[in-house]
Amino acid sequence: MRLALAIRLGLAKAAIRCHFGAQMRAPFLTLAFVIATPADAQVRAVPEQPASEKEALRGVEVFLVNEGEAPVADAGPRQIEVTAADGTRLLLERTPGPTRTIAPGGFAKARYVPVGVAQVAVPPSEEHPAAKIPAEEAVVQSSTGASSAFIDRFEPHEPIYGVFGAGEAGAKLQMSFAFRPFAEDAPLKLGNLRFAYTQTMFWAIDRPSGPFRATTYSPEVYADIPFDENTRVALGWRHDSNGRDGLDSIDVNRIFARAEKSFDLGGDWRLDLAPQAWFYVGRTSTAPDVKDYFGYTGLTAAIQQKDGIKLSITGRGNFETRRGAAELFVSYPLAPIGGGMGFYVFGQAFTGHGEALDDYRLDTTRARIGIALTR
Repeated sequence: MRLALAIRLGLAKAAIRCHFGAQMRAPFLTLAFVIATPADAQVRAVPEQPASEKEALRGVEVFLVNEGEAPVADAGPRQIEVTAADGTRLLLERTPGPTRTIAPGGFAKARYVPVGVAQVAVPPSEEHPAAKIPAEEAVVQSSTGASSAFIDRFEPHEPIYGVFGAGEAGAKLQMSFAFRPFAEDAPLKLGNLRFAYTQTMFWAIDRPSGPFRATTYSPEVYADIPFDENTRVALGWRHDSNGRDGLDSIDVNRIFARAEKSFDLGGDWRLDLAPQAWFYVGRTSTAPDVKDYFGYTGLTAAIQQKDGIKLSITGRGNFETRRGAAELFVSYPLAPIGGGMGFYVFGQAFTGHGEALDDYRLDTTRARIGIALTR
């Protein structure tokens, strides 16, 4: 029995060494096996060793190795403890992702991020179980007082940025977030439910008083459903409004379906494709012809290098009227430049109809540059 277990463990170590080459040392590999899961587990979690806590903030890859003789469906342990190369003890938590079926002798990847520096220097056991994050409020201290919220329930949605152009292009500001009201493991798949909100503002900085000439408000409710680690599907409802009343009101309600597929291009490069389709529901108030300009389908394509440049383009339109629009985003992180800045240099260009809901019939081409918090 012990001999068979030793043989399986040796084969798993050899498979991981073949994948990583010389980057992973045998002593750390053994330590990772002991720390991550109990000795009698069929699936072992083997993390890469980060250089420091700062490097681990970008995410740590963990390999889930099936040491058994049958396929196993496993997303990985929720938390693991590792030691960085500089000696820092780190507590890592798995990022949201699907459960993967791992073939006998095979492995799957999972991604973990730090949730704090581990205070317990012993591996998890019955006497010292792995720490778990309680489902409670997180208190945030700030210069304006203390605030509390379920911060880990917020997620990026559309890019958050501020960009500026010359002349009539003016400034364009956008804020956007998604909120997960239920826990990831909630019953009836309620953990897939999201509430999202996006607000896009157009600031006429070329005018003496600098007014905001238009604002688009876009709340959403949708289900974000993972199929595997590279494929997701979203189904939901979106409302777009210019926030005005009476004859100046323009609002659109749509039921949409969106799919996203990621492709690993190698060398830290990734391609994301996200086709989308929708149909309109309810009245379109004073804009019954908005369908002629927004159409019924759209497509987003993005190519990105990890911790590097990202180019993203979104197109939408109506094939019958041949009206539509395209928007390009180009971004690069400022963190590698120095100072640990959490911004991106961000360029944005738009051509076509309906950049602002107030002017959905207007055909414009505008380019701006600025900074972004998310991309």
